[in-house]
Amino acid sequence: MDEHKSPVEELLDLLQNPFRQSLTDSAIWSSLGTSLGITLFTAIVFSLVRPFNTVIYAPKLKHADEKHAPPPIGRGFFAWVVPLWRTTEKDMVAHAGMDAAIFIRVMQMCRNIFLIIAVLGTAVLLPIYWTKTILDKDSTQKWFLRLTPINVWGEPIWALVVIGYLFNIVICGFLWWNYRQIFRLRRLYFESEDYQRSLSARTLMLNDIPKNMASDEGVARIIDSAVPQSSFSRTVIARNVKLIPSLIEQHDHTVRKLEKVLAKYLKDPQNLPPARPMCYPSKKDPSYSTYPKGQKIDAIDYLTQRIRELEIEIKEVRSSLDRRNTFSYGFASYDDISEAHAIAYTLRKKKPLGATVVLAPKPNDIIWDNMPLSPSTRSWRRIVINLWILLLTFLWIAPNALIAIFVANLSNLGLVWDGFQKQLSTNTAFWGIVQGVASPAITSSIYLVLPIIFRRLSIRAGDRTKTGRDRHVVAKLYAFFIFNNLIVFSLFNTVWSFVITVIDITQEGSDVGSAILNSKFFETLFVSLCSISAFWVTWLLQRNLGAAIDLAQLWPLIYSFFMRKLSSPTPREMIELTAPPTFDYASYYNYFLFYSTVALCFGGLQPLVLPAAALYFSIDVWLKKYLLLYIFVTKNESGGMFWRVVYNRFVFGTILSNLVLFLAVFRRGDGQHIQSFATVPLPFIMIIFKIYCARTFDAKIHFYSTQSMNKHPQTGGLKDPLRSSTNLAARFGHPALYRNLITPMVHAKAQNILASIYRGRLSDGRTADSGDTLSTSGYSDAYAMKPMDSTKPGKSAGLPGFEIVPETRLDFEYYKNRSEFASEHGAGDLFGRSNDIIRPGTPGSMWDGSEPHSRSGSPAPPVPRMPSPGPSRILSPASDIGMTYPAGYSRPMGSPYSPTVDIGQIRSPLYAQGNDSSSNLVGNAAPMPVAPSSGFRERSVERLGRTPGGAGMLGGGPQGYGGLPQDEDMNSSDHDPMQYNYFREARRPRRDHSGGW
Repeated sequence: MDEHKSPVEELLDLLQNPFRQSLTDSAIWSSLGTSLGITLFTAIVFSLVRPFNTVIYAPKLKHADEKHAPPPIGRGFFAWVVPLWRTTEKDMVAHAGMDAAIFIRVMQMCRNIFLIIAVLGTAVLLPIYWTKTILDKDSTQKWFLRLTPINVWGEPIWALVVIGYLFNIVICGFLWWNYRQIFRLRRLYFESEDYQRSLSARTLMLNDIPKNMASDEGVARIIDSAVPQSSFSRTVIARNVKLIPSLIEQHDHTVRKLEKVLAKYLKDPQNLPPARPMCYPSKKDPSYSTYPKGQKIDAIDYLTQRIRELEIEIKEVRSSLDRRNTFSYGFASYDDISEAHAIAYTLRKKKPLGATVVLAPKPNDIIWDNMPLSPSTRSWRRIVINLWILLLTFLWIAPNALIAIFVANLSNLGLVWDGFQKQLSTNTAFWGIVQGVASPAITSSIYLVLPIIFRRLSIRAGDRTKTGRDRHVVAKLYAFFIFNNLIVFSLFNTVWSFVITVIDITQEGSDVGSAILNSKFFETLFVSLCSISAFWVTWLLQRNLGAAIDLAQLWPLIYSFFMRKLSSPTPREMIELTAPPTFDYASYYNYFLFYSTVALCFGGLQPLVLPAAALYFSIDVWLKKYLLLYIFVTKNESGGMFWRVVYNRFVFGTILSNLVLFLAVFRRGDGQHIQSFATVPLPFIMIIFKIYCARTFDAKIHFYSTQSMNKHPQTGGLKDPLRSSTNLAARFGHPALYRNLITPMVHAKAQNILASIYRGRLSDGRTADSGDTLSTSGYSDAYAMKPMDSTKPGKSAGLPGFEIVPETRLDFEYYKNRSEFASEHGAGDLFGRSNDIIRPGTPGSMWDGSEPHSRSGSPAPPVPRMPSPGPSRILSPASDIGMTYPAGYSRPMGSPYSPTVDIGQIRSPLYAQGNDSSSNLVGNAAPMPVAPSSGFRERSVERLGRTPGGAGMLGGGPQGYGGLPQDEDMNSSDHDPMQYNYFREARRPRRDHSGGW
């Protein structure tokens, strides 16, 4: 510490320029060498390790279905490079989705832009700056400052003006070209088979519906009031689901907690810990006050009892839902996609009867908790959240400056703290390691947490969709980075010096106005930007290290190792470890936009920034292409709707660079400022260009059609929507209505010991798809039977309420179509089972709100009533001929030949059907259908083509209502000639003797 300065004076000197970096002449070259060297080394190690770790480096090859599977990769050293080269953009859409394809297109656009402007900038500006720099005889200016206009005046600055126009022309040209290409991709996306078969493509979402219109009929009236010529739509209003979502969330948390307790306790079933696991009761438990305060209780007993209570409560709330208690949003589905889009386009700026009408997102994209919010509530929340984000942005200035001063350079901390200076001098090597690790670790952790914070704030602000939330997160992250990491970083020294200068001058007796004029703020700002420009060169060169770390998947490898070796993972956690990770589009888009803005702003002041950015994008575009093809999945597909956010920020970055250009020309141009006036049109050109592209492309990109193509002009396209195969209410109903509750998973190695440590009953008789989560024992009108193993008919399923997972099935491949796993990993879109696909012409064969039944003991919700589980039977006209149904018994659900339902009597099958699947199971049962006595009924063609165990009776599914095969198994012991009973019974069907011999 300087003996003439106090710690306070030292701190003030450090705060004057907290972000200064001691750049040496070799800093740029060393950054380039280390960046390329480490990236190349990482690529070589990746090529060696990749063939033996496909779970980490190519999980989509295993889990994606045939249609979406990426190109196969050989086991060669560079075998992964060839598929990247051969995969076209069209293939990218098919293999990874529209969002992934547009992400790669944005990266290619950035690469091409910076390659071209790097050539222009370095070829024109560098020679002029180097040769026209005016230096004093005794000047010792560093070489990289000679590559800036800090000492260039007069006529040579015209080159900077010309370059500014060339940069804008190149940027506008690429933005316009890519806007056209994305428009072309969107049209292909609209015409794709998946989109044409999706229910959301032909559905409208109505928000802010008035209370007097909050009904199924009211939804139709709202659309008819604005578009009276529209065809008949199938409508559904949202119902109040009460506390079901909160209860299900508590249930899931409790199940996971029980799994964790059992995994630790049963880690070694042969050597159990002497004490049973203990826990504190949950404060959300209604009976919390009855437990001893501050004391732990038996965890296994408490958690199983808590799960049972939650299941009972969920069932009771589900069964008590009131159809008349509605929310202020609903959905309307049309037979024709073009008509739905035309109506949405027509009403995009209107509010018929106070409601807003937009295209419906995919069901898994909706944030259901925000749907009922009123416009006033949403507006107020948005204001409050924006104020919080603004406050967070400004508050981060102080920690950011302190990290840059003290953590990045610990010697500065020693200047103001004598005790630490002694430690620093004594243990120099140790604190050197801490300095090298602490600053990047703290900064990286903060940047990892920021997207999570902004996502939660966006949800609190009232965003209705997850993709819309992510677009808002991109915008907020970009604003945060630009303000804190670019503007504050670059202007802090200038503003601090400006304030100190004004204070000193005013203390000498001058007025504030004269002090501001004499402070030379803009000259100080220009010199500061030129001085700090070299830092951005080294910073951009080091960005390739982040790209290499992404390719190496270091974090998943480390996390997986510690989970497997140093902890007790549950079977659910082990399954999730093998699932493809989701790609964080919001964070990566923000990084690319921030890098581009930095390069554009400093490209005129330090042309070396441009090739550094071009090098980063040239390398990372190939690495990200591999990641999106083989590793990452898109959690919520938006169909490429991130483009407008990216485009607007790129235009803003270009305008910001034009302002920096104006500052440089204004301070170093001729005295008449003609050069600075010549740059004034540049920002306005970008604004006009943005308006032109928006008016030319946006409507065609967002809507499939802007004019209705009515296929039935005379009848208005009237069609009975209830006979179509789209279950609107099930698809767009709140997931809490039909979502199955998850079952605790236990490893198979603990199966035998589980019964001895488990003291209670989680759910008596809870069999798969029973629709009943209550204990049936003790009721006079119910039969309590042991649960049956779904894979072994007639055999006991063992301990009820648990799903036993063998070691060989601890893989995401076996559970990828179950909603509890698929919802976090692409919602099944890449696994061949999208929840938004309809299958015209095959009634009942599509997804009906339930999930595949590979699980055991999963309580299915009693409300709403859905078609029978499993692949539904396909009935032919001849399949019901001659079948006599008893009075009160209807034909099977899903039959296209069943009597037509009166539209005027029922609008939504979700809430109109009885809850027969969980009540009155035995009383007043109808007798079985009786075939005519004239002979045998021929099986339909569809049944002949099915495998043994065909369609169950009366629509009961391929295994019947009880999950039993409906055809005889020829491989069973009853058909074994070595068995005694084989010769005691007839092997052929008995003849009907009613018609004589």
